[in-house]
Amino acid sequence: MTGTLIAPVIPSSAAARPARAPAAARTMPLAVPPALSRPPALGRDVVYGLARVDRSGRVADRAVTGALGWRGGDRLTLTAEAGVVVIRRDPSGLVTVPPRSCVPIPAALRHRCGLFPGDPVLLTAVPAEDTMTAYSLAVVDQALAALIPFPAREGGDR
Repeated sequence: MTGTLIAPVIPSSAAARPARAPAAARTMPLAVPPALSRPPALGRDVVYGLARVDRSGRVADRAVTGALGWRGGDRLTLTAEAGVVVIRRDPSGLVTVPPRSCVPIPAALRHRCGLFPGDPVLLTAVPAEDTMTAYSLAVVDQALAALIPFPAREGGDR
């Protein structure tokens, strides 16, 4: 049997990945913050930090993890929805804090929240609740826009 061979068609690895939309174009449903036993007083009971998701899905801010007292080896439980990851210290948790005191966010949760390597996240720690929350900036932007109108420039739009 003689004939011409047909070369196999194998897509490149870049073609297999979906194109990532710019952060400003992604819209996320407005997140509901985790329920706390009491509302925290700003500046005293909440510690804020800004971090970027690294290529392994870790986020770190020494002030935030230090306020919680989390150390390498502590076990965590993570839940996520609508651009918000809630992290709690839990002796039966499936995720362990590495020695470097960063928080690894599993790929499934990052995907659910639309978090990609390099994306900035707002971290909040509530030491009284032993809880950290990571908010995508898309969710923060939507929450701010829903509560506070962006001030218009003087003299109208230009």
